[in-house]
Amino acid sequence: MSPDTVIAYPANGNLYLNITNRCSCACTFCLRGFTSEVYGYELLLEREPAVEEIIEAAETSLDREPAAQIVFCGLGEPTLRLDAVLEVIRWARVRGLPTRLDTNGLGATLHPSRDVAAELVEAGLDAVSISLNAADPDVYEALCRPLVRDAHAAVVEFARRCAAAGLDTTLSALDGVGVDLEACARLAADIGGRFRVRGCALPPGWEPVLGPDGRPHVAGTESEER
Repeated sequence: MSPDTVIAYPANGNLYLNITNRCSCACTFCLRGFTSEVYGYELLLEREPAVEEIIEAAETSLDREPAAQIVFCGLGEPTLRLDAVLEVIRWARVRGLPTRLDTNGLGATLHPSRDVAAELVEAGLDAVSISLNAADPDVYEALCRPLVRDAHAAVVEFARRCAAAGLDTTLSALDGVGVDLEACARLAADIGGRFRVRGCALPPGWEPVLGPDGRPHVAGTESEER
């Protein structure tokens, strides 16, 4: 791994873990569209680090600077590496460190034979932050361009399972991209989670493309394989 590539990076009093470049969405507003740097750290991985490398990077960072919690959040979707996430959660629990998973909520769809929420709880995860991004499935599809079918329903169901399993569950959506934030807040409350509005540095020149109904629509983004 290049010394310039960052696996563990401190920010906001937390320690963030960057474990994959891969993602199950291609969001129109994703920062990967114009940068691979976050908080001044280069996050584009040359390869996916082994669990041992993730833990070593975390330990090295913690030796320099303590952290309130460990957060799985990098350029990609952490649940694409679910087994690695579970192992690191177990390490953090032994270390006495709270853990949070930042996710697009499609982990259960990526691992259909597994109860992902239950496995996360069993491993010791404390909190989950799920990118709801829209209360309306069509708006979600247009903005997030998921690579799986029925993605919005899957996100909502995953959030319900997380909340029911006792995880500290937060759902979020971006400000400034044309979604109904009040509807998102109502859906989050119905699910049993909290709601948070995220700020974001949108790609240069980004603006929502509105369809005939006045809702965000991105032309030419339908995927054959979902």
